[in-house]
Amino acid sequence: MFYSYKERKVDKIPAFDYTQKENNFIAARFIFECGIKLDAQPLTIATAAILFHRFFKEADVGGYDVYLIASTTLYLAGKVKDDPLKIRDVINVTHNTLHRGSAPLELGDEYWNMRDAIVQAELLIMRMLKFEVTITHPHKANVYCVSSFKLQYMFHYLKSLESWFSKEEWSRVPLTKTSFAFLQDFHFEPSILDYTPQHIAVACINLALQCYGMQVPYTDEAEILWYSAFVQDLQKDQLWEIMEKIMEVYDNEPETA
Repeated sequence: MFYSYKERKVDKIPAFDYTQKENNFIAARFIFECGIKLDAQPLTIATAAILFHRFFKEADVGGYDVYLIASTTLYLAGKVKDDPLKIRDVINVTHNTLHRGSAPLELGDEYWNMRDAIVQAELLIMRMLKFEVTITHPHKANVYCVSSFKLQYMFHYLKSLESWFSKEEWSRVPLTKTSFAFLQDFHFEPSILDYTPQHIAVACINLALQCYGMQVPYTDEAEILWYSAFVQDLQKDQLWEIMEKIMEVYDNEPETA
């Protein structure tokens, strides 16, 4: 499993040479590593990953520098989530992550060229996404309705489930931490775009339940599905499809130094 959101110290991030391999999965990993180094909020990093996948859903991956786009989505996500990241910090962190051990860039040609590239790439991404950069996340869905406030999907589902278990059973395994780890890691794959936030949240929790062999009280899998209390349009075969997509992430995990 990759580093969790709470493992924000740089020394806990496994080293990887990004210059040796370049694809969308590796670039998403790059986003998470740089985001943690920048002390960005978890939702900012997740937003950057989603923006990255949405961009390359519309664009040819071979036509763009994936690390430039990844760096730019981090900068843009900071604006979207009101978690501003200074462009100079983004430049230095992303440059140092690509070129391990290098010193911060001086205010010379290389710095200004990279700064201009990020500014231009930001405009490109905005146009490519038709300026639609607001994202509803499985772990946080702050959407105001006419008369109510939608609770955060993942938090809401887990909080409700906790009340179904005994205190001893719930505290026996780190179900919440594992569910969020699965959710984080699913952001490495563009297939996260194919499903609704509610369905993804349920799939991450259900996968964690399966891993620990936990049966939700008061339900019989053959007759009553625990998640039917939260979503009514999720079929069992689709749930397992999402779970399989999440598990595929770990087959693509690169070896680290």
